[in-house]
Amino acid sequence: MTSSNSAREPAHRTAGGGLSAYSAPLDPVRVRLEIAYDGTDFSGWAMQPDRRTVCGELTDALAMILRTPVRLTVAGRTDAGVHATGQVAHVDLERAVWEQHRERLVRRLAGVLDPDVRVLAVSEAPADFDARFSGLSRSYEYRISDQPWGVDPLRRRDVIAWPRPLDTARMQAAADDLLGLHDFAAYCRRRPDASTIRTLLRCDWGRGADGLVVGSVTADAFCHSMVRSLVGGLLAVGDGSAPVDLPRELLRESERSSRITVAPAKGLTLVGVDYPPDEQLAARNEITRGRRDLEHRDGPASGADSSATPS
Repeated sequence: MTSSNSAREPAHRTAGGGLSAYSAPLDPVRVRLEIAYDGTDFSGWAMQPDRRTVCGELTDALAMILRTPVRLTVAGRTDAGVHATGQVAHVDLERAVWEQHRERLVRRLAGVLDPDVRVLAVSEAPADFDARFSGLSRSYEYRISDQPWGVDPLRRRDVIAWPRPLDTARMQAAADDLLGLHDFAAYCRRRPDASTIRTLLRCDWGRGADGLVVGSVTADAFCHSMVRSLVGGLLAVGDGSAPVDLPRELLRESERSSRITVAPAKGLTLVGVDYPPDEQLAARNEITRGRRDLEHRDGPASGADSSATPS
């Protein structure tokens, strides 16, 4: 949802207390990181001065372990309070540094990072892999409890309480009308020169064995506030306070709609990012960058901005 997903880190302190600036590796290896975090106590992914962010924590931990400044590029910058079980990022390292640390890096990061963020796996990626531009789609889940007693105390950080019973059949009927290529301007916080046209690939709603209402949403990319606005509209349909055809009607609007409420961040989790086979990475990067260039040159394009974030 923003113009860049690469971290803009400041210089990092060396072991002796001095400052060192990031510079691109001379003999680079691209390393892919699989990341999970509880977003409750983070001010989102992106680095911000004097705020605790996921990128900031990971960047500092990597720089300390590897003893070199690093720059992370992420698949999608999540907002404050949004969680992830399937976030993806990449970092370019000197080959010698990677070879020295590759076998123990995950374990060493676990020993340095706070418990609410973890690097689940690291692997050498093809040179054409780009966590941001190579992505084909992003998938999220949203969890709600409509039980009269609220939310299970053990799930209070990633589930929201809804005060009225929800009809998931009504929610699904409304969601089906949103699938495909549309201008989701009514559901997005518009940013200058950014397209609100997206392809919604999946929007499934049901009730799990634990009684929670779960929405699974996948698109080629998401613009700012899109997922939580979609959820807000569908919750209104589910509790009967809005007609089933309201979400579809909003697709006709060219500006953010005041008829829907953005759902709280804590119910949202990034669960996965899909990428093409290795031999198709370069072509995918060209397509994504081309769409982005077209947006900034000519206004909204018919494709998606893969720098999008969900919340």
